[in-house]
Amino acid sequence: MNKPISITAVSSISPLGKSFEEACESYKNDKHCISTSLFNSESVFIAKIPNEAKAEIDVFRQSDNKYKSLDLSVLYALYASRKAVKKANWHSSDNFGINIGSSRGATSLFEKYHEGFLKNNKAKTLSSPTTTLGNISSWVAHDLQTLGPEISHSITCSTALHAMLNGIAWINSGMSDKFLVGGSEAPLTPFTIAQMQALKIYSKEKGDYPCHALDLQKSKNTMVLGEGASMVCLEAGKKDSALAIIKGHGYATEILEHNISISRDAQCFQKSMKMALRNTNPDDVDVVVMHAPGTIKGDISEFKAIETVFKNKIPAVTSNKWKVGHTFGASGALSIELAVLMLQQQVFVGIPYLKDQKEPKKIHTILVNAVGFGGNAVSILLTKN
Repeated sequence: MNKPISITAVSSISPLGKSFEEACESYKNDKHCISTSLFNSESVFIAKIPNEAKAEIDVFRQSDNKYKSLDLSVLYALYASRKAVKKANWHSSDNFGINIGSSRGATSLFEKYHEGFLKNNKAKTLSSPTTTLGNISSWVAHDLQTLGPEISHSITCSTALHAMLNGIAWINSGMSDKFLVGGSEAPLTPFTIAQMQALKIYSKEKGDYPCHALDLQKSKNTMVLGEGASMVCLEAGKKDSALAIIKGHGYATEILEHNISISRDAQCFQKSMKMALRNTNPDDVDVVVMHAPGTIKGDISEFKAIETVFKNKIPAVTSNKWKVGHTFGASGALSIELAVLMLQQQVFVGIPYLKDQKEPKKIHTILVNAVGFGGNAVSILLTKN
């Protein structure tokens, strides 16, 4: 880390609501945001954006004729980005950079266009430009009228935190002093649900909480898909208005055994956490916001990595996937949002079904983890301003 970097705004649209403030309110209760819906004639758990927020997205879509053909993943990103930039008091003349990623991208549109192609053996005119990987960041740059660099990428479930790494790198290089980073995902589609079910990781839990993220005693996988977008404004230096300061960052990729493997003690997380903590005493970390997707192996391996790195003083640990589901490429940014909330309000957001969950005495330093298929882990260390 060459210089301090401030988080000056966070905004999101997710199952928690349509703003950071609504997310804060939602985290105050122990209710999850998971419901059921029919996919391929089967009732499936999902975490969807509330109807009130969806209505605003519909209004947003109609506000510009060019936006009517865009996928929800793009519209979510546009909506959250506008709010984040406004809160940070940025202007288009600032020429800030943009890096917004997505694991699946324009899933709904792609499935729709492909279905049409199979029926008619012809592709729709807009099928290519509205489903390309760079679709999200380029539309956000157009909407915000900034002339800064715009980058898109897909690194599965660690996509949003990789966007943060890119923003940090650009700022440290001196090539930009402001970067908008985050992730957006709209994966609640028949084919995407079927893919997760084929991996045998999707929840069929019948209890009060469909997703049992961080329950290390569970005997079944309980991952549930969610949708949403979360954006974070980064600025060079230690700003008085900062919601949090980025103190460290780490990343690592481990050798694959198969396409979605992760080692039993999550070697990638061990390396990414140690890198993020290279200038910090591990004992100073108060909370770890875990990736913890609700799968047996994913949750246990990450916790074992935490035990290895922190040894005798394990921080309080939490995750938000029991509440909002797994939002793939947006999940890391939503975890950053949760960390910022805890730093700002000095309230630990735990997991209601875990007995005797450890709570921190103070909340000054939080480590946020994310990992994607292929064992590509990222860890971001935040401190209170």
